[in-house]
Amino acid sequence: MGGTRKSEIGDRMVKRLPLYLRLLREMRDRGEVYASSAALAKILEVDPIVVRKDLAGSGIGGTPRLGFPIDPLIKGIERYVGWSDATATVLAGVGKLGSALLGHTGFRDHGLQIVAAFDPDARRVGRRVSGVPVYATDKLTEIVRRLNVRIGILTVPQAVAQSVADAMIAGGIRGIWNFTTVQLVVPAEVIIKREDLAASLAVLSHRLHVK
Repeated sequence: MGGTRKSEIGDRMVKRLPLYLRLLREMRDRGEVYASSAALAKILEVDPIVVRKDLAGSGIGGTPRLGFPIDPLIKGIERYVGWSDATATVLAGVGKLGSALLGHTGFRDHGLQIVAAFDPDARRVGRRVSGVPVYATDKLTEIVRRLNVRIGILTVPQAVAQSVADAMIAGGIRGIWNFTTVQLVVPAEVIIKREDLAASLAVLSHRLHVK
């Protein structure tokens, strides 16, 4: 129980790091050199102590009365979350959602580069979507293994979600970003991050309703 709670707290902290990066990059673009924990805390509406704890993993310390040096802090956060170098990623399911994700240029800012996409539809195979080549789904395991890819994005229909995930794992993928509603069954060493759009919409609708 305690381990689960510790993991959840760690996840919440990691989820805040992209917010810090966005703010720090904006500050850098304005020509600022230092960022105080108080200023970051005010914008994010958290306690300055939380900010200092969150940024501790970057390995960059602050200077009294000045704050954190912005450039080294950005690099430290990127290194901590594994965004220093682009991580090769594949996407399976080039429908409307999959195509939209392929066209999202912001992934590169977050250390993720989609190098290949897969789809069973022969009309899509052999084409490029937003510059990403599309292959037949039955080539997934082979290509993932050849490219040494470790992350897969799943935007396929529910009926084939498990089989496509199995093909990803067989190729060596160890992290799956799951945009389907299927609860995937995977080995213990494989990490699943599920994006439940309906659940997010329910939270939004509920908050609007109770206001």
